[in-house]
Amino acid sequence: MNTPEVLFVCVHNAGRSRMAAALLHHHAAGRVTVHSAGSTPANEVNPAVVAVMAELGIDVSRELPQRLTTDAVEAADVVITMGCGDACPVFPGKRYLDWQLDDPAGLPVERVRPIRDEIDRRVRTLLVELAPPSA
Repeated sequence: MNTPEVLFVCVHNAGRSRMAAALLHHHAAGRVTVHSAGSTPANEVNPAVVAVMAELGIDVSRELPQRLTTDAVEAADVVITMGCGDACPVFPGKRYLDWQLDDPAGLPVERVRPIRDEIDRRVRTLLVELAPPSA
């Protein structure tokens, strides 16, 4: 059985998509291949995102935002956009989801936590669909 591949995309790849990728990677424990990218990547991951992920024991402090490429989209089975609009190329046969989430850019930690928690809820639901736990 092939390992499903998921690509999370947002504008700067410094907040929502970065949290989603880290959370799915953490929960999937190798059952899913995970990537994230941005249509206009930032220079660094949002410091508030680093802080709220560290609260869960997930270190994203050394991650660098990545540029969205056509190859990354082609390789993915599921592409989840988070506010990148029309910047994400569309290919037949791919599953596309658009998660409407607040952008954590410029928000304090206490306002980023609920965004992280909503992403975590969605990621866990997605994981059950893509790679159900073994019986």
